[in-house]
Amino acid sequence: MQQIPRTIVRTGRTKLNRRFGFSLGLLSLFLLLCSGLGHAVTWLPFGPDGGDARSFASDPHDPQHLYLGAVNGWIFESRDGGKAWRRLARVGKRDDLVLDNIVVDAKNASHIIVGAWVLGSNDGGLYVSNDAGLTWTSNAGMAGQSVRSLTASSSDPKTIVAGTLKGVYRSVDGGTKWQLISPEGSHELHEVESIAIDPNDPKTIYAGTWHLPWKSLDGGENWSSIKEGVIEDSDVFSIIVDPTKPNVVYASACSGIYKSENAGGKFKKIQGIPSTARRTRVLMQDPKHLETVYAGTTEGLFRSDDSGVNWVRTTGPEVIVNDVYVDPTDSSHVLLATDRGGVLFSRDRGNSFISSNAGFSARQITSYVADAQHPATVYVGVVNDKEWGGVFASENGGLSWVQESSGLGGRDVFSLGQASDGTIIAGTGHGFYRLNGAMWSRSGDGPAVAVAQGKQVGKKVRPAGRSPVAAARLSKPDGTIGSKGVKTQPFDGSVYAISRSGDTLYAATSEGLMASGTAGERWGRVAGADKQGLLFVSATKRTIVAGGLKSVIFSVDDAKTWAEMKLPDTLTQVAGVAADSSGAVWVGGREGLFVTRDGGASWEGLKNLHIHDVNSVFYDGASERVVITSGGANTIVFAVHIPDRSVKFWDTGWNLRFARPVGDHMIGATLFDGVVIQPQMVDSAEISAKSDVSTRSAKE
Repeated sequence: MQQIPRTIVRTGRTKLNRRFGFSLGLLSLFLLLCSGLGHAVTWLPFGPDGGDARSFASDPHDPQHLYLGAVNGWIFESRDGGKAWRRLARVGKRDDLVLDNIVVDAKNASHIIVGAWVLGSNDGGLYVSNDAGLTWTSNAGMAGQSVRSLTASSSDPKTIVAGTLKGVYRSVDGGTKWQLISPEGSHELHEVESIAIDPNDPKTIYAGTWHLPWKSLDGGENWSSIKEGVIEDSDVFSIIVDPTKPNVVYASACSGIYKSENAGGKFKKIQGIPSTARRTRVLMQDPKHLETVYAGTTEGLFRSDDSGVNWVRTTGPEVIVNDVYVDPTDSSHVLLATDRGGVLFSRDRGNSFISSNAGFSARQITSYVADAQHPATVYVGVVNDKEWGGVFASENGGLSWVQESSGLGGRDVFSLGQASDGTIIAGTGHGFYRLNGAMWSRSGDGPAVAVAQGKQVGKKVRPAGRSPVAAARLSKPDGTIGSKGVKTQPFDGSVYAISRSGDTLYAATSEGLMASGTAGERWGRVAGADKQGLLFVSATKRTIVAGGLKSVIFSVDDAKTWAEMKLPDTLTQVAGVAADSSGAVWVGGREGLFVTRDGGASWEGLKNLHIHDVNSVFYDGASERVVITSGGANTIVFAVHIPDRSVKFWDTGWNLRFARPVGDHMIGATLFDGVVIQPQMVDSAEISAKSDVSTRSAKE
């Protein structure tokens, strides 16, 4: 079994037929697999696999039947011990719930309770399923609670204890009714991150807070601090009690790992694990070999085979572990739920791991480009995944993906584009990169051309086959005049959008509009378009339009001259721009979609398209249409056919960041769930010009 590498390298990919086409058999199979999803899904999720995985739980009667909680409200299920996963349901029908705790009823495996919280908020809740996770309802008594910990008593499964930001709650009827058992309004016993229950006595409860651990011997009637030996103000992330020796208690905190041999009366700090920036998020004992303890940290997985005396790290330090699962019937079978890397699978007690994310995707897709010569070859960029993310490529229209990120150094990818020679360009949080074979290389080195007030200064650079106009119009990235033999420093700002017209690439960046006439090898600022903080750019024929949140600039003469566009009076913030082949400019935002044919002197909306909260506007030149998506609860993709202004729509079943054409299909980027693909070979019914189309959620 291969050890997880410390740096991600590109794996080889099978050469697939370049001719675009979906396998109807594969789609039929996927539709069958998706039949249990908890909401109306019409477009199908296909990865890229991986992302943030948070928590495991197993069927007490079948250790191969596992549940996995994610950061986007999804519960996933595996029937083969974690080798492959399928989406089961979105808990709470929202995408911001972090599912850190799952409890499966020991007597009734169809009864499942999930604890949830929301990043950056006090919101959350408890959700209950009585059909093995297919459907979920919110527990009214715990609605809005930020649930950080949840566990059931092994000696009395109807006793369940939850830790929230407000304190400790207990249910004695299997999770139906809940009671606060810590002092209400306590300034000490709140923000409860971890809970443990004595295996023999359901009234003996341990609670780890963001500031030291506590214990109750009488079901919460009275509490005592058990901080002796623990460094002051330690966040207690995990507490476990030895199932055969209840006096042995382990606790992990921001200050290290602690062990007590007198039921929490006194703790001793365990040595042998580095204590720099590492935090131990989870502790887990091997159910068959209790002397084996796993510590999942923010710097990898550690294992002790002598009850915490000695430790060995079994993964690289780049692995951030959120949960550990040890198969109770086979101790060699270990799973990790990790940040960015999803699920890792081991068959040798954690000595080595392989990725095990088939069917699990929690990626944040931010950018997309399709190969102009091979429509089935597409690329997507992701953010927040460091070495596990970057760029993913597909040669079959998005049905399967391979990571294509070597050389990016874990950078977030905000934009993707393609040069006229076929080179793929990535815009990151730290400049431009070009894909050369299987490796990305930094752009921007080499002599460049400087321009002052539209007049060329310095030596002109014109690579063979590149546009002389584009090459002459660029200013040097560092703002100085270039000279022979002097290399510029690579641009290190953020690149939010890339568009191409002819041989010239344009990029909206944190430092204004930049362009390249050298297939992305060298970039320079566009004279007259140096407005800071540009987020959008669209280039079609001679029209280039670029914008930020509050302003839009445009050129109708191949970027020779620029003007600021007067925006619609009702538009408060720009969320997307597009220039079409007729020279019209489309702008979208919270108040809707607007189009101008006269450079912003006048604006109009579409009478047959009522839409709000627009978050993406894209011109599809091949089909002569503008593709629009919107935020909020909306799940519909709209397309406006330019010649006759007719509107078509697709109800995707997903909240989308944007949608793009791929061959005869559409592909959508969800907010947190990777990509989804239109399964039909035909468009939805056309809406007549007289129709009144309102954006609406598929769930309404």
